[in-house]
Amino acid sequence: MGLRKFSLIPFPGKEYLPGVRITGFVERRMNRLSVRYDLFGKISELALAAPQPFPARKDRLWKGTCLELFLALTDSERYWEFNFSPGGDWNVYRFESCRTGMRDETSYSSLPFHVRRETDALRLSVDLDIGLIIPADNSIAAGVAAIVKPVTGETVHWALAHPNSRPDFHRRDGFMLSFSGRSIR
Repeated sequence: MGLRKFSLIPFPGKEYLPGVRITGFVERRMNRLSVRYDLFGKISELALAAPQPFPARKDRLWKGTCLELFLALTDSERYWEFNFSPGGDWNVYRFESCRTGMRDETSYSSLPFHVRRETDALRLSVDLDIGLIIPADNSIAAGVAAIVKPVTGETVHWALAHPNSRPDFHRRDGFMLSFSGRSIR
């Protein structure tokens, strides 16, 4: 009941590597949110950050290949942006409304996630304690996105949907996964 599978699509009109696809799931269990990304394709043709021995909070991860999650309270303009680099670095930002009031979300001092690289896949999984920012009885909306940077060529933006004439993961109409608060078991 709390599991939502997803398949991301590249922004229309942008060239992307043939055979690349991004799927996964988001599952809510009270204050826990489990997220899994599976990026399939010619991984050797993607610009991926090298694994970091000591992953840390870093800004501007979206300048390279970055997997992203957006969470919003359904009855508020407030939302959060989670950034996961395949190298292990991360960040969480809080916004008061669309692209307004951005600041680091200090409720998280670390964001441990697991990355597995294979010949034809990159898999990232994370279990988030969203109770640090969202009470269990609050309904939420989620947007899942990715920025994929080929070794050669332009960065391609992937999302559940692209409701604008240019890539914009911050638009609420792109937060297409919903999770109720009380009914989650």
